[in-house]
Amino acid sequence: MIDITTTRAMAMQKHPPAIVFLMLFGLALICAVMAGYGMRNASSRNWIHILVFSPIIAATLYVMVDLEYPRLGFIRIGDFEKVLHNVIK
Repeated sequence: MIDITTTRAMAMQKHPPAIVFLMLFGLALICAVMAGYGMRNASSRNWIHILVFSPIIAATLYVMVDLEYPRLGFIRIGDFEKVLHNVIK
């Protein structure tokens, strides 16, 4: 168990560089611009695409960042944390 706690502690301190997150948000922005550019010549707006595309991209980005930093967001691993704290003590 001592080896597992060291591995877990190091994994919590190791995160992707900021450029990865910057590129992820940049990709989302480029996708949104390309989708808007593709719909510019349409005679009427496709509201389903407009109302579905943005929340899906936002939710995907949020979940990816939230899973990377599990103690900061809505997705929590509370029960698992309690078990690990009991093992350490």
